[in-house]
Amino acid sequence: MDVDIVTGEGQSLGIPLSFGGPYLGFMATKKEFVRKMPGRIVGQTVDHDGKRGYVLTLQAREQHIRRQKATSNICSNEALCALRAVVYLSLLGKQGLKDLAQTNYQRCEFAKTMFDKIPNVQVKRSAPTFNEFTVWLPKNADEVVSKMLEKGFACGFPLGRFYKGMDNYLLVSVTEKRTKEEIKKMAESLEAVLCS
Repeated sequence: MDVDIVTGEGQSLGIPLSFGGPYLGFMATKKEFVRKMPGRIVGQTVDHDGKRGYVLTLQAREQHIRRQKATSNICSNEALCALRAVVYLSLLGKQGLKDLAQTNYQRCEFAKTMFDKIPNVQVKRSAPTFNEFTVWLPKNADEVVSKMLEKGFACGFPLGRFYKGMDNYLLVSVTEKRTKEEIKKMAESLEAVLCS
């Protein structure tokens, strides 16, 4: 894609939410910027038998060079999170990761169809989505979320908490952890809450 730097969040790679952390992030860059990157840089090599392997390389860390020239002193060590993500990805395999993404997408689309059936609820479709989407509710989203929690459903995040004028907007996330039956029951409960 010819971008200079790419970053991502690795929490969804088999790491539990854990009340906000610890998680891991990842970053890649074009070769010309590698020496400016913070953190632990992984390089590809081959072992004695010619098998592909990955090693830490170009370690511009404060333990190895003068502190003022180090790039890693802004990073924390999330090695256990990284190990967990590696195990998760290796168990999924290449096709498994594609299947997981497809499942997330399909369940999200299913949830949209369920929300579309609720009177006066508007699923916002201004941009493509993967496993999150926004809905407009005819009632205050914070109040709706509280009532839904009483019914045993964490139905989404009320956007009005952080965005002025979005008190009736709800951000909904759907992953492989929710079955179609659970999504259907949540939509039915949401409709009951909105009609009460």
